[in-house]
Amino acid sequence: MSQVQTKKVPMGQKIAFGVGMFANQMFPAILGIFMVVLVEDLRFTGLLWAMIYLFPRLFDAISDPIMGFISDNTKSKWGRRRQYVLIGGIIMGVAYIFMWQLFKENSLQYNFWYFFLWSVVFYLGLTFFSVPYVAMGYEMSDDFHERTNIMAIAQFLGQWAWVIAPWFWVIMYDPEWFPSADVAVRELAIWVAIPCAICAIVPAIFIKSESTLDRDDYAPVTFSNVGASLKKILSSFSEAFKIKQFKKLCISTFFIFNAFNTVASLTFFVIVYKLFNGDAGATGLWVSLFGCLGALGTTFLVIPIVTWLSKKFGKKKAFMIAQSISIIGYIMLYFLFIPGKPWLYIFALPFFSFGIGSLFTIMMSMTADVIDLDELNTGKRREGTFGAIYWWMVKVGFAIAGALSGLIIWLVGFNQDLPTIEQVGSVDALHAFFCFFPLIGTLAAMWVMKDYDIDEKRADEIRDALNKRKTDLLNNHSSAYGFGYLKPLIKDLKLPEFIGTNIDSESEDNISKIFNKTLNEGIYGLCFSPYLEGQDTSDFLTEEQVSRRMEVISPYTKWIRTFSCTEGHDLISRIAKKHNKNVLGGAWISNDKERNKREISSLIKLAKQGLIDVAAVGNEVLLRNEISEQELIDYIKQVKNELEGLDVKVGYVDTYYQYFRNPNLIDVCDVLLINCYPFWEGFSIDDALIHLRQMHAIVQKISNKKEIIITETGWPSQGDTVGKAIPNKINSKKYFVKTQDWAQKQNIKLFYFSSFDEGWKKNIEGEVGAKWGIWDKNEKLK
Repeated sequence: MSQVQTKKVPMGQKIAFGVGMFANQMFPAILGIFMVVLVEDLRFTGLLWAMIYLFPRLFDAISDPIMGFISDNTKSKWGRRRQYVLIGGIIMGVAYIFMWQLFKENSLQYNFWYFFLWSVVFYLGLTFFSVPYVAMGYEMSDDFHERTNIMAIAQFLGQWAWVIAPWFWVIMYDPEWFPSADVAVRELAIWVAIPCAICAIVPAIFIKSESTLDRDDYAPVTFSNVGASLKKILSSFSEAFKIKQFKKLCISTFFIFNAFNTVASLTFFVIVYKLFNGDAGATGLWVSLFGCLGALGTTFLVIPIVTWLSKKFGKKKAFMIAQSISIIGYIMLYFLFIPGKPWLYIFALPFFSFGIGSLFTIMMSMTADVIDLDELNTGKRREGTFGAIYWWMVKVGFAIAGALSGLIIWLVGFNQDLPTIEQVGSVDALHAFFCFFPLIGTLAAMWVMKDYDIDEKRADEIRDALNKRKTDLLNNHSSAYGFGYLKPLIKDLKLPEFIGTNIDSESEDNISKIFNKTLNEGIYGLCFSPYLEGQDTSDFLTEEQVSRRMEVISPYTKWIRTFSCTEGHDLISRIAKKHNKNVLGGAWISNDKERNKREISSLIKLAKQGLIDVAAVGNEVLLRNEISEQELIDYIKQVKNELEGLDVKVGYVDTYYQYFRNPNLIDVCDVLLINCYPFWEGFSIDDALIHLRQMHAIVQKISNKKEIIITETGWPSQGDTVGKAIPNKINSKKYFVKTQDWAQKQNIKLFYFSSFDEGWKKNIEGEVGAKWGIWDKNEKLK
């Protein structure tokens, strides 16, 4: 039975999210209705229509990923989403009012540029609103079906926008309401914008969110960092599209949404000119009824049925069934658009509505499942980024759709100033596009989704794995460091006599003074932590950041340890030598054979240049089970052969017990490089030093008298407890003092882990993983 932890969301929270969806859909819905005025009354050409649709929406699409980065990394007592939803709602409301203050007396060029520029402001507000708003929805629950329920309620409320919006056509073109449609949109824009803006800010006010002020794994949101993050945003796009399931969701959504919206803009023209001979006044309610009845069908028929289908058959099958039904509707519309009998199209609408009506209910729920998969694979939770990418595809599709509708009007030769009898061919072509363009898009989307493979069982497995990772992470570290494996050896071990300095009874102030004195007197070695806040292992190091950090630690250590020789890590060895430091230089070995070649080549080159004194071929690669013992030995022999005759010792870094499991390593290595963590094995601070001594001693027993260097040991200053090991600042100072006292008195070569806190490790090891530094992330001594 699945052990997935279900997060049920109160109905009030779901409704608050759904009210935001009403605004999210009402603004574009009413915009599409009003834009008919541009062609019908203000004489915009098909090409101008296409430009109005395309470029502001492309600006919106380009700004979305940036907004996703900002939203994902915002530190605030209100959380990382709500403030942007609030600001975006206000901007949309104000811009929408101003963009429709158009007058026939103005020139076509003036009206075009006036509308164009205010459109850009409107879509900027939409970006501020929609990206964090969508991410809110992804974060509301981690349950497979609860996510569908949230999106179903949101879509139910959002669909009322499409029920209401078409009735504005009736109001706009009724002379009893307004003398002309351009007058209508100027006044109606105010009555639309204010309530929609209020609905947009409802989620910001009522949806709960936790403070993110204490999040150390967020990149600082500054202009310089946002600019520098563009490369990372593009990298995130690339990473996201490597997830085949997410790629399928985006591409299939693009096909359906793009095809539907391309022809949705033609609805007014097809009904007026195909069914009513070009007489807009004679259409009565039929233009409005088309959109209204379709939206009502979605609200009361499609969404409940699709939600039921999703629970009964799974999300993929529900998608396929719904889109198949929509194809029937598109075909029916072609045959049921008969002049003089407008009521016939009503029979097609229930089928027609299944296409776009089911799309976001299913796809947004599926996207949340993919975000879980991404977290399982990368350790990162990136709702904002994935939301931005998904809606980027939607918005680019919408932009292209608007441009295509304008081009279709132009290509078929449609001209609203000509009598209908003179352009029967053009009207028939518009009708054909109206029915068959979305059918083609739907078929393409179904083909893309045919092998989508995250079903309920797989989603539950992913959630189980994530929950296990979160709840058992620290215990897993304990088992990984093998105390249970070596208990019998430790039990019979006789340690060399050692009398250390007793600081356990000292006050916290005195321990801090002793810590400072110990550090100022200097230590043997430090593990160099290169990554700045907001960076991770995908970033290249710069000479400036390495030099600055080396300046900080240089007065306190004789040796520097590195973990890699590529992507800027080679700078560490060069700069360390300028500070007259010895270097234990590491080549990062993994299951990436091409990178291994680059790492080995760079390690050899640096050693031959006199920039490395001890060469470490790999770090915990056997613990990670990424290559075999023999592959590792071959790498070590390759480095030894290349460095023969040089005064450079060659070894391999891993947990201390790996030399018991892989005894052939002892013969091939010049020096045994061991990582020892009493913390991860759950020892209290009072017992930690004796266990560290035991780790060192049992390796010494099998070392064949080869030199042993402790390449990592340390104690975190914050995070979750492991067994009896409590991470806090005073314990980290105690452990530092005790280990340095022992190492110096016993002549043990020891590298302390680590120099600086690094927030990126929180994604791998939890809160505790980011807090191992002697200095904090801002290079201040802790």
